[in-house]
Amino acid sequence: MRKIVVHMSVSLDGYFEGPGGDLSWHRVDDELHRHFNDELRTMGGYLNGRVAYELMAAFWPTADQDPAASAPMKEYAGIWRDMPKIVYSRTLEKADWNATIVREVDPAEVRRLKAEPGGDLVLGGADLMAAFLRHDLVDEWRTYVHPVVLGRGRPLFPERDERIDLRLVETRVFGNGVVLLRHQR
Repeated sequence: MRKIVVHMSVSLDGYFEGPGGDLSWHRVDDELHRHFNDELRTMGGYLNGRVAYELMAAFWPTADQDPAASAPMKEYAGIWRDMPKIVYSRTLEKADWNATIVREVDPAEVRRLKAEPGGDLVLGGADLMAAFLRHDLVDEWRTYVHPVVLGRGRPLFPERDERIDLRLVETRVFGNGVVLLRHQR
């Protein structure tokens, strides 16, 4: 059975974006980008909210045509374009690049997707992750902790009444100081 895997970068103090949606603090160098490519090319599809999808769609479809783009960036552009995507949105009317729009998180439909053959499904976006958490649908977190304290921004995890116990299954330290923490249910 496929897993739902959250794949997100956070600051040391737990924010996935800084004030005003700032992501300039991300420390993605070639080593980390190659790791992302290796991880993401094996996935069976992306599950994104509208905001995450639009952010990706504004850049990745043509990123490999930029002469200044690094080799890992050019490689990821192809991975992103080819990967099936499900975009959860109540307002988006059209989505390109191998994407299907779904209006809401239906737990039965997500369980059906998990039962299909293929690679795991990577979940991106804090709001969508919160919806999947409400339905107890997240199986794994791959959290990339960047060596920066933002002080404020949008936290990755929403407030909740129940705790979720996890098991640490992998750690990795990258040369730029980013640390992967991989947890499973």
